Amino acid sequence: MAVRRDAPWLAGVVETTMQGLLGAIRGSQSAREWRACGALIACALAFSLMTVCVKHLGGRLPVAEVVLVRSLISIAITLAMLRRLKVSPWGEQRGLLLVRGGLGTAALLCFFEALARLPLAAATLLQYTYPTLTALAAWLLLGEPVRRRIGIAVLLGLLGVMLVVQPQWVGSPMGSLPAMAALIGLAGALLTALAYVSVRQLSVREHPLVIVFYFPLVSVPATLPLLWGQAALWPNPTEWLWLIGVGLFTQLGQIWLTEGLSALPAARATSINYVQVVFASLWGVLFFAEPITGAVVLGALCVLGATLISLSARSARKAET
Repeated sequence: MAVRRDAPWLAGVVETTMQGLLGAIRGSQSAREWRACGALIACALAFSLMTVCVKHLGGRLPVAEVVLVRSLISIAITLAMLRRLKVSPWGEQRGLLLVRGGLGTAALLCFFEALARLPLAAATLLQYTYPTLTALAAWLLLGEPVRRRIGIAVLLGLLGVMLVVQPQWVGSPMGSLPAMAALIGLAGALLTALAYVSVRQLSVREHPLVIVFYFPLVSVPATLPLLWGQAALWPNPTEWLWLIGVGLFTQLGQIWLTEGLSALPAARATSINYVQVVFASLWGVLFFAEPITGAVVLGALCVLGATLISLSARSARKAET
């Protein structure tokens, strides 16, 4: 893994970014909200590092095998943590917990299918419509109001994602995208939104680790049929390291995501997650020598602006009252 040496300023960008994010929430949040905002930023960081591990796998292993190994690692870690805390893994709202696991699994499979059928930029942009869909779903299903400040943050973040991924089909007829593939991509975003809303509802009564546990509990049996009839590929030592990284970073991301959604409205929480796009862009430059363009920088600034707006939402409400 070669790190670019011609961009030492990136370390300063990361430091300045994190200082700005932390400064936005310092002093304007309750202690619980402060922890939730920090957890969501950490979640975005963990998920971005998970994608780095997936990219380093190189595509030799079937996608279903990667998902299966990731899920098995998550089950093992979560059960160990629950046993240590002496918490039952089965929870109280088992029906809704299974629904959450099913929604998350279906969303993941739709996203991977969209990646297989669409250009990476198009699949990424379709997936990142989920904060907008989450805001709408939380309003319809949970009665959470969509405040003007959060609505602006969601739209600004979506604009930033569009600038970062730079899909070539923007501005051209929608017919340039395969209709079924585009629908699958949008379905993945909608399922992600519904999964996040279910986590928000479950967090009222369930332990965060119980909510995390049901995702891989459902995804393991759902993934096994996809491997039926395929030639099993045993990972080499390097691939095992990256697979373990996928499992660990996914586990951390799920824990922090659940913690954030337990304390913040779903629309605000998911708009903070836009910062994952900035982290992903930085890793692309540092580890994969991807170029930086003016559009990427502008898009990153839009995403950071959206994140800062979301983080400062509480102080804005105080000022209004």
